[in-house]
Amino acid sequence: MEQIRKSLRDSKSARWGALAVVSFMMLCGYYINYVISPLKPMLEEYMGWNSADFGTWNSAYGWFNVFFLMLIFGGLILDKMGVRFTGIGASLTMIVGTVIQYIAIDQMIPMEGEIFGIKTQILIGSIGFAIFGVGVEVAGITVSKVIVKWFKGKELALAMGLEMATARMGTAIALAVPLPMAKALGVGGMPNISAPMMLGLALLVAGFVSFIWYTFMDRKLEKSEGIKDELSEEEEFKVSDIFFIMKNKGFWLIALLCVLFYSGVFPFLYYATDLMINKYGVGEDFAGAIPSLLPLGTIILTPFFGNLYDRKGKGATIMLIGSIMLLIVHIFFAIPILDSYIFAIILILFLGITFSLVPSAMWPSVPKIIPERQLGTAYALIFWVQNWGLMGMPFLIGIVLEKYCIISRDVVDGVTKTTYDYTLPMMIFAVTGLLAIIVALLLKAEDKKKGYGLEMPNIEK
Repeated sequence: MEQIRKSLRDSKSARWGALAVVSFMMLCGYYINYVISPLKPMLEEYMGWNSADFGTWNSAYGWFNVFFLMLIFGGLILDKMGVRFTGIGASLTMIVGTVIQYIAIDQMIPMEGEIFGIKTQILIGSIGFAIFGVGVEVAGITVSKVIVKWFKGKELALAMGLEMATARMGTAIALAVPLPMAKALGVGGMPNISAPMMLGLALLVAGFVSFIWYTFMDRKLEKSEGIKDELSEEEEFKVSDIFFIMKNKGFWLIALLCVLFYSGVFPFLYYATDLMINKYGVGEDFAGAIPSLLPLGTIILTPFFGNLYDRKGKGATIMLIGSIMLLIVHIFFAIPILDSYIFAIILILFLGITFSLVPSAMWPSVPKIIPERQLGTAYALIFWVQNWGLMGMPFLIGIVLEKYCIISRDVVDGVTKTTYDYTLPMMIFAVTGLLAIIVALLLKAEDKKKGYGLEMPNIEK
């Protein structure tokens, strides 16, 4: 009891301060995640991209994570080496990936021709985004374990909700700022498309510095709990534990729910600005502001639902309700006659509620299914499954738009303007909601059978 009383995490200011620092790092990463999303019309008009190019670039996020198993290795490193080493490595990886993306967007080196049938600019930028994807995903699982480390037995879901809300401020900025910023910093009518990427690079450097600061807080926490070396705490993990995790049905249901739900939200955000322009007739300067309302809504609602889960429970039920709402939103987005931008705003806000519900219950539920010493690898495996969707869905939507959804493609004053019909892509997104409902029902049944406690509160009384 004496050791528990002396733990630094029992200090509210210390644990919430630690949360603020790591959350800021994730905000910086999430900005880069979506920085080119609102720029899609500009990339097509001024750089000769098409929807397939755009889809290829965004699908690259998962290339290394999925095919080279970098996320799995990241989870193993996290459980073997600890949060400090892994977090610093993840931050530097994000910076390297973003530098490569900036070189491609700014065309700092010759970008003519193709490599392996892919435009040189697209391939180089995609490799940069793939490297960044490794960094930001490993950073994500590291921060998840950091939060469990500081908030176990306390306001765990609220803390995770606040971290997600802060990170999504980065998403909101990325959706609202780049297009008007590129126009404002342009010269002679030519927008400065690389400027928003440079802003992201500066943010990532700031995020790296913030995590360096966190490492000192982490050492103080371990010293207060009598832990001499972070590695000694982690050394019990065995590679064979991966098989233990993968034999857990509850783990797989959480992972499937994760990939289905996020495939219906994150890839949608890549195309949301273009959707606003093509279906709802919103002007380019304002189009990104509407999707940016989605993450802004989560800033309030994710912590609210997380706090509700902490105190009242009902985690499996919350995930089921969110999945139903995801299906409803995308069905309404797919209906052609509902083309008023006011209706689009309402749907985005509704999707924001959905985006708050499921993650607020999903991530805090993992420690109820998987032992803490295996959490890094468990989160990594879940993120690996998720990356199949984050890789495949943007590519699929880009191909579908290019092959089946072009209404017109006109050249005006040397600038190509393409108009798309987004009905079919939104129907594809709706399928993810339907499948998520099925998985959520199976998870609810499994929780009742195995007694994971997903419907129980997180705060220990």
